Amino acid sequence: MSDSDGPAEEPAGLDGLPPMYSIAKGEVTSVQTYGAFVRLPGYKKEGLVHVSEMSATRVEKASEIVDVGEQVWIKVIGRETRGDKVKLSFSMKAVNQGTGRDMDPNNVMAEQDARRRKQFRDHTGNRITLEAVLNTTCSKCGCKGHFTKDCFSAPGLQYALLPEEDDVEPQQPQQQTSTVAPQQDTDKKKKKKKEKKMKKKRKRERKESDSDSDSSRNSECKSKRRRSADREDKKKKKHKKHKSHKHS
Repeated sequence: MSDSDGPAEEPAGLDGLPPMYSIAKGEVTSVQTYGAFVRLPGYKKEGLVHVSEMSATRVEKASEIVDVGEQVWIKVIGRETRGDKVKLSFSMKAVNQGTGRDMDPNNVMAEQDARRRKQFRDHTGNRITLEAVLNTTCSKCGCKGHFTKDCFSAPGLQYALLPEEDDVEPQQPQQQTSTVAPQQDTDKKKKKKKEKKMKKKRKRERKESDSDSDSSRNSECKSKRRRSADREDKKKKKHKKHKSHKHS
């Protein structure tokens, strides 16, 4: 870029390269999955047009946009030196491919893309401290210590935290009482069954005793009747004898 005083001095490693934000027409030398390499006339060094810089819309493969040997308009959006290597970055979406007109004259999109690439490379935007994670509250389950996307609670399922040792101890007598309660119920049932059996036995014994008493009474009555009948017979016999003596 140029300041009001004049063009800024370029490092020695960038001599003989196209200036920043310049527009030129070049030839596609190779096509890769991540982008296409373009060579500008008058320059030996090739530049990379990343798939994200080929179109304003999402591009899955570079082969969908360009082919080898095709002439395309590019804009220089990056020049870097890493040791002895020089890296050139071009953009196709910043230039009208039909007329070659600059679609980003103020270089706003180019600066935003460069800032985004720098953050991604340095991982400064992805730094999250442990305190930040612990203090976050999940909007899904309401618990702290994890993000909503990492929440383990699914709809229809609920998970409870394991109780601590102090909480488990007072719960033991409750479990014992719960186990004792069914035992008491079974004991009560057994007692009831025994009582019913005893009542049946008593009824049977009463019936048997009643039948025995009735039979004894009947026998006594019969014996009394026999005795009375015998007495009457004796009386009759005596009376007959007395009459026979009188007649004689």
